[in-house]
Amino acid sequence: MAHRDWLGLKQELPRKRRMWLTTLSFCLPILLWCAVSYLPWVWHPLVRVTNPGAVDYFTEDMDVPRADFASELAKAQAAGQPLPEGIRVNPVYLPAPHAVAIAFVTAFQTPPRLPNEPWLHESLGHSIRTILWGFVVSSLVGVPLGILCGTYRFFSRLQEPFIEFFRYLPAPAFGALSVAILGIDDAPKVAIIFVGTFFQQVLVIANTVRKVDPALIEASQTLGASGWKLVRRVIIPASISEVYTDMRILLGWAWTYLIVAEVVGTMSGITFFINQQARYRNFDNVYAAIAMIGVIGFSTDLFLAWLGEHLFPWKRKTRPNSPTRSLWQSCFGGAPAKEIPCSTTP
Repeated sequence: MAHRDWLGLKQELPRKRRMWLTTLSFCLPILLWCAVSYLPWVWHPLVRVTNPGAVDYFTEDMDVPRADFASELAKAQAAGQPLPEGIRVNPVYLPAPHAVAIAFVTAFQTPPRLPNEPWLHESLGHSIRTILWGFVVSSLVGVPLGILCGTYRFFSRLQEPFIEFFRYLPAPAFGALSVAILGIDDAPKVAIIFVGTFFQQVLVIANTVRKVDPALIEASQTLGASGWKLVRRVIIPASISEVYTDMRILLGWAWTYLIVAEVVGTMSGITFFINQQARYRNFDNVYAAIAMIGVIGFSTDLFLAWLGEHLFPWKRKTRPNSPTRSLWQSCFGGAPAKEIPCSTTP
């Protein structure tokens, strides 16, 4: 029993243990990355030539497979010729953590190679605007429709069967149509974000609204509430905090469509930066840009968690006068994230 309690089978883990486990969740992948990068016997499949010796096609700083280097070394030894020298390294597409950490700062200071190319901060700003526009447009339509489907079986039967079908269609498949209809600029990118989130949004919110206590609805009807008044005074207040949590999850979903959306039409945003840096073989900048997406998304979720604690104080699990602890509890130690149902048709 003690072992199961230590793992948190039926109760929340102690705060200090949660903090350690949260730290480990980030540290373990980084430690593995460090091992692969800094320990030659773990995985260094190439040899960087420091002295080509008598091998004709070897040049200084050339990376060759270890098997090829060993073969040429054996030939040079057998012929009594000057031996090539080298050190074991990883491929260029796997930079070391310290190189990526440096690029995380220097990438903002490095001007673009061509005058018409954007700076990194401009690329990030463009991507954030694309995400916001796509998610806002999706929410303006999806949230009301989800509330209606979750409240009234009429709208549920009318809308959800088709939405259930459509949500399985991959959003990138509509890229060519989006360009043909909306042009090559930002509009088709926003459309991809919309398609990728809207249909899931309706189903998830409808399922959340459907969980409102039926006794609460019956009591309200007994007191004379009906129609729009019932929705506005009972359904929405009873489900608003859970809908807010759904929106946080779905915003993260929208970020996963960003790279696909930004290659539609004219490539732009952080996707343009990543592809350009990969073309120039600056893979440290590529990893740094990918990490920036994660940092922005994670920071946004932390802010929304903090905001939710203040918008819905009845959901707090900690002292009201401790916003930092409340934020930590909300993000790392509170209730687990809601699972998206497999089927939401009533």
